[in-house]
Amino acid sequence: MLTFPVRITVVAVLWLVALASVTLVVAVSPWWLFLTVPLLAVAALGAYDLIQRRHSVLRNYPVFGHLRFLLEDLRPELQQYFIERNFDGRPYDRDVRSIVYQRAKGTDAEEPFGTERDVYATGHEFLAASMAPLPVPDDAPRIRIGGPDCTKPYEMSLLNVSAMSFGSLSANAVLALNKGAKLGGFAHDTGEGGLSEYHLRHGGDLVWEVGTAYFGCRTKDGGFDEREFADKAAHDSVRCVSLKLSQGAKPGVGGVLPGSKVNAEIASVRDVPVGQTVISPPYHRVFGTPRELVRFIAHMRELAGGKPAGFKLCLGSRRQFLAVCKAMLEEGTAPDFIIVDGAEGGTGAAPLEYADNLGTPLTEGLITVHNALVGTGLRDRIRIGASGKVATGSDIVKRLLQGADYTNAARAMMFAVGCVQAQSCHTNTCPVGVATQDAKRARALDVGDKSLRVQRFQQSTVHSAVQIMASMGVGHPDELRPHMLCRRTDPVTVQTYADLYEWLAPGQLLAEPPRSWAVDWAQADPDRFTV
Repeated sequence: MLTFPVRITVVAVLWLVALASVTLVVAVSPWWLFLTVPLLAVAALGAYDLIQRRHSVLRNYPVFGHLRFLLEDLRPELQQYFIERNFDGRPYDRDVRSIVYQRAKGTDAEEPFGTERDVYATGHEFLAASMAPLPVPDDAPRIRIGGPDCTKPYEMSLLNVSAMSFGSLSANAVLALNKGAKLGGFAHDTGEGGLSEYHLRHGGDLVWEVGTAYFGCRTKDGGFDEREFADKAAHDSVRCVSLKLSQGAKPGVGGVLPGSKVNAEIASVRDVPVGQTVISPPYHRVFGTPRELVRFIAHMRELAGGKPAGFKLCLGSRRQFLAVCKAMLEEGTAPDFIIVDGAEGGTGAAPLEYADNLGTPLTEGLITVHNALVGTGLRDRIRIGASGKVATGSDIVKRLLQGADYTNAARAMMFAVGCVQAQSCHTNTCPVGVATQDAKRARALDVGDKSLRVQRFQQSTVHSAVQIMASMGVGHPDELRPHMLCRRTDPVTVQTYADLYEWLAPGQLLAEPPRSWAVDWAQADPDRFTV
């Protein structure tokens, strides 16, 4: 490390050279000016680095220390494009991003020479192929959403657009996603940011998500506005309504929308004052107990004119979810669907501690919710959606096998409209106009082209899932079973999901709960969220 006297000497030399250059400019020739200006700038920068107190690196290494910050800024791009292997990247590796891009563009998505994955690595999973594959059906199966209390059921695709709000995404991104959903005949979840004109313009099927701030159906004091909700839920494009309890990437934490971002358009969509900071609380006002939650979902369905109503959560306490199941049984009503969001799910912005440490991963969350509904005899009337890093046909099949009826994808759909995983969603500087409110950046996203890419990606990925199921000897998702998915648990041991996890029989919790569930079942209280 340079000593302080040496650093002073370096800057002094720079100043002397700069002053000498100025003298030469005056005495010799104007072309020296091209050297003088940058030398003066470097000398001034060095002097500033020595006297500033914010960065120790710059005080110890004037001028040269700036290289550290430059390399730090370039690190994500250098890592992504030049260093990481095809299967190393996070959150999505290059293999997955490539297959999404290729399917969205309608180009070949095949790979030569074999897998790059280590199939003998602990944790490697694979699906069991059949010795008697089936023909691939021409039409992909659809899943009917709507229990006995629903009068307007909806036929859900195996893959849909997951929750992403206008405000987090640009207007053009929302338009492209919705037009793609319209072209492909699949659903588009609005996210909790309200029901905007961009969600409605192209007429794609919508799942209207309502969060803790009740954006789009919000009273002046931040409560739930029943009349406004009923009016908007009556729109023909709204096919289902969903209450967001928690999100995989940040369960149990609310959000803050700075007043500087609340322009007139955002304010109108979200029913909030222009220019005023809006806080989304981590909790709901409309319920405080499992029983009240179940009643409110039923009320949402009634307000929506009989359209399917459900809720989304990232699972935390199994005991609390069992309390909700008990409330369903005692109230004699249930949601039409439950969306299970995994802890690996995405977000525009979340505290690192939440994204890394809170919430149940999708595999365990799905299996727990599925088993709880099976064990209480409720599974036949409630459909389960799965969201959290769903991007390929094999992802869909695995989630269906683990207990889901259908899947949702957010970041994969963003890739389809041009996202390059720059991970700058929270900075308003998205380089491709997807996650930004900067009009100039958003203009780069062509709605006509990108909507076709969304439609092609969804169609190709669902076809891949159906093709994989046919290779497994399965003609419909209902026929998938846990023993069809295997995991290597150590270098010489492979177990199926039937062996790795406990699977309850229909009504088992009501008759004789197994020992591993007995305590949680006994302590689950439909009138209290017991921790």
